[in-house]
Amino acid sequence: MHKFNLLVIGGGPGGYAAAIRGAQHGMKVGLVEKDRLGGVCLNWGCVPTKSLLRSVEVLEELRQAERYGLACDNPRADLVAIIKRSRDLADEMSKGISYLMRSNKIRVIKGAGRLLDAKSVGVKDKKGNETKLSADSILIATGGRPRPLPGVEFDGVRVLHSTHAMTLDKLPKSLAVIGAGAIGVEFAHFYQSLGCEVSLIEMLPQILPTEDHEIAHALTRSFQKRGMKVLTSAKLEKLSTSSSGVKLEVSAKGKRKKLSAEACLVAAGTQANLEGLGLEQAGVQTEKGHIKVDDRMRTNIPRIRAVGDVTGPPMLAHIAFHEALTAVDHLAGAGRDSMKYDNYPSCIYCQPQVASLGLTENQANEQGLDIKVSRFPLKANGKAKAMGRTEGMVKLITGQKYGKLIGVHILGAHASEMIAEYNIARSLEATHEEIIHCIHAHPTLSEANFEAALEAYSKAIHI
Repeated sequence: MHKFNLLVIGGGPGGYAAAIRGAQHGMKVGLVEKDRLGGVCLNWGCVPTKSLLRSVEVLEELRQAERYGLACDNPRADLVAIIKRSRDLADEMSKGISYLMRSNKIRVIKGAGRLLDAKSVGVKDKKGNETKLSADSILIATGGRPRPLPGVEFDGVRVLHSTHAMTLDKLPKSLAVIGAGAIGVEFAHFYQSLGCEVSLIEMLPQILPTEDHEIAHALTRSFQKRGMKVLTSAKLEKLSTSSSGVKLEVSAKGKRKKLSAEACLVAAGTQANLEGLGLEQAGVQTEKGHIKVDDRMRTNIPRIRAVGDVTGPPMLAHIAFHEALTAVDHLAGAGRDSMKYDNYPSCIYCQPQVASLGLTENQANEQGLDIKVSRFPLKANGKAKAMGRTEGMVKLITGQKYGKLIGVHILGAHASEMIAEYNIARSLEATHEEIIHCIHAHPTLSEANFEAALEAYSKAIHI
């Protein structure tokens, strides 16, 4: 039997980060992974999808080259080449994780891991042979997978999940996207930019249901202006497939509508990978389809911790990463703060991008907070004008009395980069006054952050 101080099951962002942090604390660490190191994020999610989105971003720039004084006639997209670049990047990133495992002297055990009890794990290889490992502590980071619709099976041809959508060898003429969260919106933007006729269907009243209503509605208008069909408050009643495509029936705002498309992408959420983990055998408690943990990522079994998608929302790679550091630092007695979920950034990488943290305007009002809302449009920002990317705004929700930063919502080019300033500000308990007194470089998009803070006093300079 092989013995470890820390044994990690799952090699995604939460798993490999936990393994590396354990090694940094001087632990003997083993990492069990049945597929590719890097998990969904590096192989089928965060990183390769951004490669796809970057391709269509460049395509859009080429289409508008004339406005920059450049000649670029009839740019065309090669879907196969776009996907190959994405897959090559995923391969490169996965190899990078393999290097990190070797350089940190972490033993990688290939196979599917399951808890045998609270201190040992069985790892079954592809041939069915099982090896027994033991550890002082075990950390579960097996991630999640696309959630299917009830009664609708993924076939990879007509009914797709996100992994299928990343590897198509032919552009569908039309695509219905069910679910307008981050994944659905990003793929809707990607395929519509390539010339596919896209219908985006969301059962809740707005796309990006967890985002601020004003930002979501502005993005809806942007999509519709480009020719995308957007249906909200639309419940899927029926879906059928044939050799030629899919037919859908949705009820939207009291009316029943029929839609057809060559393919359908189901982006209705993520479910945790709990099957076959031996949780019941080890006595690990679950709740609503996830492993139950405390703010130090401890399960009810002292020797077992869990991080990432298996512990429930928010299901984000950067959350899993910090949960992993929190779990292992506490395990090592390093005195790290416990996990807090009130100041993490949410980013959606369509164009224009969406980035947010803290409360939405509706949430703040529902909590009875005394707030003021300020906005600064990117069309008044010099750098945005020079870039030709004036669509969007910075929206701040601040406390009326002390100027506390309650919520930040950005729509626009590079919003995912702009949000970091406010992320740090909120971590340091800064107010909008500190943002105002911070000298921002000119011309930059981040000046919009400064101007939005000024506008909280009705003193923005450029509007």
